[in-house]
This record gives sequence, C-alpha cells and structure tokens, in this order.
Amino acid sequence: MENVLLLFDRLKVFFAFVFFIFGAVIGSFLNVVIYRLPRHESLIFPQSHCPKCGHKLSTLDLVPIVSYIALKGKCRYCGAKISPIYPIVESLTGILFVLTYLKFGFSLLTLKYIIFISFLIIVSFIDLFEGVVFDSVVIPATIIGLVFGIFTNFKDTIFGIVFYAVLFFLIIVISKLFYKEGGMGEGDLTSGIMIGAFLGFEFGIIAFILSFVIGAVAGIFIMLISKKGGKTEIPFVPYMAIASLLTIFFGNYIVAFYLNLF
Repeated sequence: MENVLLLFDRLKVFFAFVFFIFGAVIGSFLNVVIYRLPRHESLIFPQSHCPKCGHKLSTLDLVPIVSYIALKGKCRYCGAKISPIYPIVESLTGILFVLTYLKFGFSLLTLKYIIFISFLIIVSFIDLFEGVVFDSVVIPATIIGLVFGIFTNFKDTIFGIVFYAVLFFLIIVISKLFYKEGGMGEGDLTSGIMIGAFLGFEFGIIAFILSFVIGAVAGIFIMLISKKGGKTEIPFVPYMAIASLLTIFFGNYIVAFYLNLF
C-alpha cells in the first residue's frame, strides 16, 4: 500500500512538472500575442526576432525561461536588454497551470481553466501596458466559455454572462454621468462577459466583488505613491483577472465561509 501511495505521489510530481513545462511553452506564445496584437502584427509571420536588431531568433534563443537566464536578459546578437516580462509571463503561466492541475486533476475543469487563464493573461498584460482590450481575444474566449458551459452548467453560464453584461453596462452608464471620461470602458464590459462565461453566475459574483475590493486597495496605494494623485488612470482588467484566479482556486471556500456566517 505504501509503495502504491509513493508511486502516486511521484506521478503527481511528474505530471505537475509536465504541466509547468506545458504552461511555460504556452506562456511563450502568449508573449507573442501580448507583444504583436497591439501592434497589429501577424501572430505567425514573421518568425520570432529581436525587436531591436530584427535578427531572427534560433530555437536555443526561444527556450522558455531558460534562454532568458542563459543569455542574462540580453539579445545574443545585439546585446539589447530583453524585457523581464517574457520570463515573468512564462513562469506565471507555468505556475498557474500546475496549480490548476493540482486543484482539479485530469478533468474537464482543468482544460477549461487553463484555457481561461491563458486568455486572462493576454487581456491583463495588454490592458496593463497598452490600456486596451481586443474583441478578437474576448469574443472567441466567451464562445469557448459557452461551449464548456454546455458540458457543465449551461444555465449558470448564461446567467454569468448576463450578470456581468447588465452590471457593467449600468456601471459604465452611471460613471459617465459623474465623470466626463467615464470610470469604466467597453473593454471592462467585454472582459467581464468573458469572465461570466467561464465562471458562471455564483462564482461570477464572487469574482466581481473581489475585483472591486482588490482594485480599491491597489488604487488607493497607487494614488498615494503617484505624483498624479487621483488623476492616475488604473487599468481594471488586471484586477478582474486576479479576482478570477482567486475565485477559481478558493471560490468554494469563500462560498462555504459565507454560508457558515448564517
């Protein structure tokens, strides 16, 4: 019996490692999307190249995380510094894939959530650096979330989409009455709809509340350390993404904690 348990633990560690490698590779592709999409470049052509000197990168230059460390964060050909965002995205994706596997094992939920996490990383980093959300990302993501809903709980999925669509629409309309530029944009709305499609209604509510709590705390901190004060523009999608991740991994515990209060 002990040998069986030991074998099971070793297999779990092995598959966790596999998920990390897989996640890092996916993260490498996400970097391409994050960099090229705002620049309206093809995601396939041209081949990966240094953004400074334009030299095509070899396979050895593209090994996730390892290449960045081996090259000491510099281009092999021109010596230009490579943004640390690349290994950060690769590592983050790998870690989140591992956590998803450890939480849900080999299941439909694991597949659903690693796809969802990939979209969250794309929209978050693009919104963080470019301040824009692309429909070409969130619309396909929403459709995929709907498809998964067919095999899980389609009614809950629809309610999740409607919840985010109606609530964010109202927030946008109301915020524009008090602020000329508006407090939220259409990108927040479409990202919310995507989140609703993947998380559904119950978990969608949790993510919605958490996003505003996280956003408020982070917003206050940023305004305190920023010279612009209250005029600082803060992308909201990254906070929605963080809230969604917390809901994926801790949603059941949050619901149980809330129910135990009554």
